[in-house]
Amino acid sequence: MKSQIERLAILALALLILLSAKPAKAQLEDDAPVQTAGVRPALLRNVGLDQNLGDSIPLDLTFRDEQGHPVALRQFFGEKPVILTLVYYQCPMLCTEVLNGLLRSTKELPLEIGKDFSIVTISIDPSERTVLASVKHQLYSGLYGRPGGPQGWHFLTGDEPQIKALAQAVGFRYAYDSASGQFAHPSGIMLLTPEGKLTRYFFGITYPSRDLRLALVEASQGKIGSPIDQILLYCYHYDPQTGKYGLLISHVIQAAGGLTVLLLGVAIAILFRHENYGPQRKSRA
Repeated sequence: MKSQIERLAILALALLILLSAKPAKAQLEDDAPVQTAGVRPALLRNVGLDQNLGDSIPLDLTFRDEQGHPVALRQFFGEKPVILTLVYYQCPMLCTEVLNGLLRSTKELPLEIGKDFSIVTISIDPSERTVLASVKHQLYSGLYGRPGGPQGWHFLTGDEPQIKALAQAVGFRYAYDSASGQFAHPSGIMLLTPEGKLTRYFFGITYPSRDLRLALVEASQGKIGSPIDQILLYCYHYDPQTGKYGLLISHVIQAAGGLTVLLLGVAIAILFRHENYGPQRKSRA
């Protein structure tokens, strides 16, 4: 009986050891460094896009156009709202997605590049030269496929002091990774008035054409767009946290209330006229 109890005790102890033991792979994973959830890598801690809404950008900054000619930013402002994108032309992924997303949205707009608004794309990499800007210009103006593309979508390069000054003005925080030779940067586009004032930011790589249209109409102070766009601006509200336009319920209620009052007024006027006109007809009879 005693030996039987001892055997059971040894078996239980062996089972306990077996259950508590970890596979070799799991042990190695536990010994490996762990990335704390929610903590950014050091390179990305200062990368982001701040919304400097209402600020004006320095229009005297000079860059180089697709032909290598020096140009001041103010040459692209003054008449039309401007969409500004900060990218770099040899970016392996994100910058291309930003430009492709912008291209898709602009092709869906009734407004036209070159006629109603302009796009200024600037490389944040001071080592990139005119040849890259020229290639991008030909590619995207060709894909846009409308007459105003070549004259309305500009691809610029510049020197580091000018790039940093513009990036700081618009809140575009980026960092260079010397190990990979790439830039860590946010994704998004910025809307500016013809005077160079920041009005709207859109984040990510997709930009709903309705929101983009409303932002352009708003940035132009109603000088472009249709009467319907003006009504939509009344009903939709820009949310800086999401970078999107949402339906503003209070304005919808006000508009609906005003329409209701107007219809009631018309109905009362018709009834009042009918009541007054009825006795007159009887008296004449």
